Amino acid sequence: MACAVMKDGDTRVTGIAVNLLAIVILSQGNCGLSTCTTRYLVAMAMTDLLFIITGVLLWRVAFYYFLGSFLVTTPVCIVIVVMFRAATEVSVWFTVTFTFVRFIAICCQKLKTKYCTEKTAVVVLTTTSILLCLKNVPFYFAYEPLWIIDNMPWFCALKSNYYTDPGWVGLDWFDTVLTPLLPFALIFLLNALTVRHILVASRVRKGLRGRSKGENCSDPEMESRRKSIILLFSISGSFMLLWLVYVIHFFYYIITGSEPRDYSDSEYMFQRLSYMLRAFSCCTNTFIYAVTQSKFREQIRNMVKYPVTSIIQLMNKLSN
Repeated sequence: MACAVMKDGDTRVTGIAVNLLAIVILSQGNCGLSTCTTRYLVAMAMTDLLFIITGVLLWRVAFYYFLGSFLVTTPVCIVIVVMFRAATEVSVWFTVTFTFVRFIAICCQKLKTKYCTEKTAVVVLTTTSILLCLKNVPFYFAYEPLWIIDNMPWFCALKSNYYTDPGWVGLDWFDTVLTPLLPFALIFLLNALTVRHILVASRVRKGLRGRSKGENCSDPEMESRRKSIILLFSISGSFMLLWLVYVIHFFYYIITGSEPRDYSDSEYMFQRLSYMLRAFSCCTNTFIYAVTQSKFREQIRNMVKYPVTSIIQLMNKLSN
């Protein structure tokens, strides 16, 4: 059990570095991506970073190293938990909005000029963030002190009636349907429609170009779409795979009717595994960019080389 918790924390610490790297590189706009796509990817990296900060720096570190600090008092603990919930949902729904904007860009050319713009991206991302943050406000009242020592409340835990009170049960259902069940369905549907459109368009273009220029001619348009699809499917597919165990855990909890606080050791370990994979989903996007985007890899190499070349140039100046 302790091993699972430590791995969960180590995964998130790694995510801080990789998401900072992604934000720096993508913000420069030198990766060959459109401004609209870049805005979505930067926003996804920023919310993933917030997800990790609230889960590591404001909770795990405090729990293990600053046990008596104000961070583990009940009022602050509840704020951190609510921030963590909001960051999780915003991260998930940014993946949905990114999938949708790529669907529009590839399948709906008439809407592309109106929707796939930097201004629209900012509006969509801002609106999504505000609505999801407001949606999580009620959870501030779902927690109570875990301990009260010398009239001081410490830590926070869900209230005893959270799993039995109809209001809280309904909110918990709505919360889980909103994240991640509905995103699962939307991403699967949008990807299926995108694949169908690309297959149809590919057959038509191959037929036309085959008759006019021969079968072995290259097609820059299809090559561009292929790269877009690789990026889209890598991000959305990674999200679905890493959240799958969490979804299975949710259905197990619903079907069996057991409460998480009454879990056996194996059930608790399965729950912790779902949390760890969910956290890992916020560390993978940078690796996906590095694998699928050649210009992103080039920017990483330039960042690595820059300190070395700067030192060499400085030494040359001093020697001269």
